[in-house]
Amino acid sequence: MNRLPIPAPVITRDPLWWQVGLTGLFAVLVFWRLGIPSKLYFDEVHYVPAARAMLEGVQANPEHPLFAKSLIAWSIGWWGDTPFVWRLPSALMGVLGLFAFGRMMWWASGQRFAAIAGMVLLGSDFAWLIQSRIAMLDMVMAGMAMLALWMLAAATALPRAVPPIARRWRLGVAGVALGLSLGAKWSALPLVALIIGVLIATRLLASVRNWTGGTMVAPTPGVPTKELLGWLLVMPLVAYILTWVPGMLWHKDPVPVFGLIDWHLEMARLQSSVVKHHPYQSVWWQWVIDQRAIWYLYEPVDGAQRGVMLIGNPFTMLAGLPALGWCLYAGMARRDAAGRTAPLMAVAAYIGTLSLWLVANKPVQFYYHYLLPGTFLVAALALMLDALWRSGRDGRWAALGALVLAVGTCLYFWPLLTAAPLKDAMSFQHWMWLDSWR
Repeated sequence: MNRLPIPAPVITRDPLWWQVGLTGLFAVLVFWRLGIPSKLYFDEVHYVPAARAMLEGVQANPEHPLFAKSLIAWSIGWWGDTPFVWRLPSALMGVLGLFAFGRMMWWASGQRFAAIAGMVLLGSDFAWLIQSRIAMLDMVMAGMAMLALWMLAAATALPRAVPPIARRWRLGVAGVALGLSLGAKWSALPLVALIIGVLIATRLLASVRNWTGGTMVAPTPGVPTKELLGWLLVMPLVAYILTWVPGMLWHKDPVPVFGLIDWHLEMARLQSSVVKHHPYQSVWWQWVIDQRAIWYLYEPVDGAQRGVMLIGNPFTMLAGLPALGWCLYAGMARRDAAGRTAPLMAVAAYIGTLSLWLVANKPVQFYYHYLLPGTFLVAALALMLDALWRSGRDGRWAALGALVLAVGTCLYFWPLLTAAPLKDAMSFQHWMWLDSWR
């Protein structure tokens, strides 16, 4: 086989119950020993104290938006100040985000295997699993982003005959989720811009094509352009602004009600002011080739030597790179919109979310900034494996083999992903495939 075929898309049965089962399995893995380590580790030392301060009405950690920290604070306020509770928002968002990603893959591609394979690949990716088990901001941002994409994919894929209300409520949820994603962490900004830009540009293109005598169905038919702008521009902005309300209620150094612009300028200044070298810092090209890991934890704690190393699943992250090329080729080669949209959007979302870190004025960067680009890399790989699956019996074995390799690699590294007990202080060497992971 000289070239991977591009089978014509055939709408298959909804894999909803498979996806529910995979989500349940992932939830068990995320919540298993979630309270270990029982101490703050890595960036939890910034965000959990900030959440505690917020409960006292005091400003803390002003360089990031409030939504994710507010969820940690509310969790502590409701259920107590314990390690399990600190990490509960990330865990819930990781589980929700995985399910939303699977539903997004289904609505975007209409392919059963792509939707299931995407969940297997994302659930076994080290970054998604680890960030779901730590009290940081990233998983709240990513989980809300996946929810928005699910709703948008469904709103654009619904048959034209469905009542407009079926699209409108999904657009409303998407708008709120986009604002909350941005309110958790600014890393979502390029994705928000890409989503809004693509939908609006496609709507305008359809109008021009139809006006000049061509034929093109606009996305979200039955929803006028002005209304679409409201759902995708006004709604996210309102949701984002509302995430600042808790800060406006602080009794010490509150967020100024009429000074949000100046507050944001100060946030940007603070984020660019950290220039001190960090031993685990890295840059975008190192993320792409899975070269530089971060040790979130490696010390005796809770009665055993334990470690947590953040890096992407080596098989998934490297296999996903040629999948990006295949998606670009498949998207350009297909003539029908249904076959082109999903692969081209996977490539666009990957490049868009990665590009932020090529231009961002943030001198010190880390692998966890690759969380969103890595997620869209997984989407590209799932789409390529789906083409293999539909190419014949040999292709099916190859596609299943890829999933086995992804899951097997995750299981092999499992002790370093979940702070499991290790034999001794030198046990980490067993997993050091690259010196740059040390």
